[in-house]
Amino acid sequence: MTIEQAWLVAACVPALVLALVATVVAARARRRSVQAAALAASLAERVALLESPAADAPRVVDDPDEGTYVITHLDADHRLTEPVPVAVDIDGRLFADIVARETVVKAASWTAGLRRALSPESRNRIRFQVRQETRRAGRERRAETKQALREFRARERAAAGRTEAGEDVA
Repeated sequence: MTIEQAWLVAACVPALVLALVATVVAARARRRSVQAAALAASLAERVALLESPAADAPRVVDDPDEGTYVITHLDADHRLTEPVPVAVDIDGRLFADIVARETVVKAASWTAGLRRALSPESRNRIRFQVRQETRRAGRERRAETKQALREFRARERAAAGRTEAGEDVA
């Protein structure tokens, strides 16, 4: 093998590898496009089925002798003509992808929520509100205590006034 042949081989091998890779990528792209087209067609069919009118409107009965319309009754001539949609199996890779994405989204939202909840601004705001609520509860408790003492002393004065008036408290 001459040097010229070696250079020729060295130049052709990467081109052949590149051509092979391009062929594989094109084949995979073609296969995915066919799958996507089939999925789009099935989804379009499902959407058309969902958007189609469900049933005829109930008939209005003006004649009392004719009978009334019963919603729970289905006449023989009103049978369902469209098939009931069936659950479609999905590929294992698609399922894993959906689960992984959902898990990542949940983890990211939890992380963002924790980061926001544990931020210094949130902690200071919470500390301030707790301190404010504690002070309010103390003021309320002191006011209730004072009111209870006032009522107690008023009852004692009233009881003392009755005993002085000659009532028998036994």
